[in-house]
Amino acid sequence: MFEKFTSEDDRGQVGIGTLIIFIALVLVAAVAAGVLVQTSGLLQAQAENTGQDAQSEVGNQISVVSATGTVNGGAVDQVDLVVKKSAGSDPLDLSDATIEYTSDTATQTLTQGSAGSDAFGTSSVGSGSDTVMSDNGDRITVTIDTSNIEGDGTAGSGLAAGEEATLRIVDQSGATTIYGVNVPDSLGGRDYVTV
Repeated sequence: MFEKFTSEDDRGQVGIGTLIIFIALVLVAAVAAGVLVQTSGLLQAQAENTGQDAQSEVGNQISVVSATGTVNGGAVDQVDLVVKKSAGSDPLDLSDATIEYTSDTATQTLTQGSAGSDAFGTSSVGSGSDTVMSDNGDRITVTIDTSNIEGDGTAGSGLAAGEEATLRIVDQSGATTIYGVNVPDSLGGRDYVTV
């Protein structure tokens, strides 16, 4: 009435169960590997973007070649900076740059446009662009109207003798260049001074 199972029949059932468990483990391992590969790919792309941004902030620098102040009414009412891009920098577009002007009596963030109380002007030195420096030989004059920032735009309302201002130039990549404007202690009847 009851059949006796032999050990050979038991072995077949155990083998099928082992095979099912093995296949399940392989599937779980494949899914886990897929998630790890996808996550590592995303992290690599993010690391590359972060590295490029950091490299741009360090490498894209604006160099100030010279700075001249125009004297009017006993004060420097206009500052002209001749700038160039540093060696190894990507092309720099000053139309996307800002200049943070800070002195003892005034602070203003300037954008590129017609020079005034909230803008700085740009003009090419030579035959290049008025705003873009793509070669190391390109020079652009940046004009800042200190009489409108410091006062009401009238003669004598700019930076007086012995006063200082800090210009923080931030380009389109976020790289920052800081330049200190130092008006000489004596203007001595001159029309232009080095600042």
